[in-house]
Amino acid sequence: MKIIHIITGLDTGGAERALYNLLYGGLADHFNCHIISLSGEGTMGPLIRELGVPVTTLGMRGGRLSLSGLVKLRRVVREFQPDLIQGWMYHGNLGVNLARALAPGCPSLVWNIRHSLYDLGNEKLMTQKVIRLNKFFSTSPDALLYNSQLSRKQHESFGFSSLNGRVIPNGIDVQKFCFSDEARKRVRLELSIPVDTQVVGHVARLHPMKDHPAFLRVAVKLALKYPTLHFLLSGLGVSFESEILEQLVPAQVRDRFHLLDERDDVSELMSAMDIFCLSSAWGEGFPNVIGEAMAAGVPCVATDVGDSAIVIGDVGVAVPLRDEEALAAGIESLLSMPREERRALSVRVRERIETSYTLTVIVEQYVALYETLMIGKRVR
Repeated sequence: MKIIHIITGLDTGGAERALYNLLYGGLADHFNCHIISLSGEGTMGPLIRELGVPVTTLGMRGGRLSLSGLVKLRRVVREFQPDLIQGWMYHGNLGVNLARALAPGCPSLVWNIRHSLYDLGNEKLMTQKVIRLNKFFSTSPDALLYNSQLSRKQHESFGFSSLNGRVIPNGIDVQKFCFSDEARKRVRLELSIPVDTQVVGHVARLHPMKDHPAFLRVAVKLALKYPTLHFLLSGLGVSFESEILEQLVPAQVRDRFHLLDERDDVSELMSAMDIFCLSSAWGEGFPNVIGEAMAAGVPCVATDVGDSAIVIGDVGVAVPLRDEEALAAGIESLLSMPREERRALSVRVRERIETSYTLTVIVEQYVALYETLMIGKRVR
């Protein structure tokens, strides 16, 4: 089976990593895949090519498809002759409708929505227009995938078709994301964090949706209360070079705040953490970082955004959106937990991901979906 995946871009992000993980986890072995990025190849393009999967970039800017991009899209779909085309994110979903119109035959169509929809006003004006176009064309895909139950509910309430909707959560690579005592020691040595000191972690690109200011306000209060507590943050743009972040951390506690910008060793950073925190205010569907931290045995405190509370279950803490007092209390509840009790919790945290969210299980769900669509296509 030949499958084209069309994605908005390939910079580091949840959807981009989810696509890479699926290809790495088995989709690239089961099917003949080709990736089309509407923009550039970003950080994930070279990694996808290393899997033996070709990547084509269309160089879109500002959400607009150029004539050269259209010509390239037409050439790829005509030469590749896909049996199925899957979109990733709102722009990618519109891209697959255009690609099917250009492709020979009538390939099956799958959309993949990776975003929750709390308030359309939170989005950029162009994104708002693209979301509305998604709604208008939402009866066209043979399957409309969401990575969270909440995302499906919100989009269908907004007017998206419920005819072919279904949920497939993200898959976590439990081989890559697992606790490593060696990594814990290495990262802590690099950052001059004492071995026996507790560390609260946060991994997210600098974006209003992730609400770094809320996390840092909470973190500063906790740092003043707990004089040995450290905080480890990583993500594109997350450094003290950001004036917004720099102003939030006073000088007297700054030596215990480690803002590392974007790193390619997130799995090792997770092992250096004792608690992981997600402070997002909107937009999340299934946050990869929650599953990745849990796979490393790190208990999580997260705002109740997307399906975070469902993923965490009873082995972590979910708090209301934009409630900084609740976020601080959640972190403190884990900080105060006796050492042996925390170790037992870490085991349960890891087991929850192994039971329900392993990459192998999720890849199997995608394979079953594609094969079902192909069988249906032959019957028609």
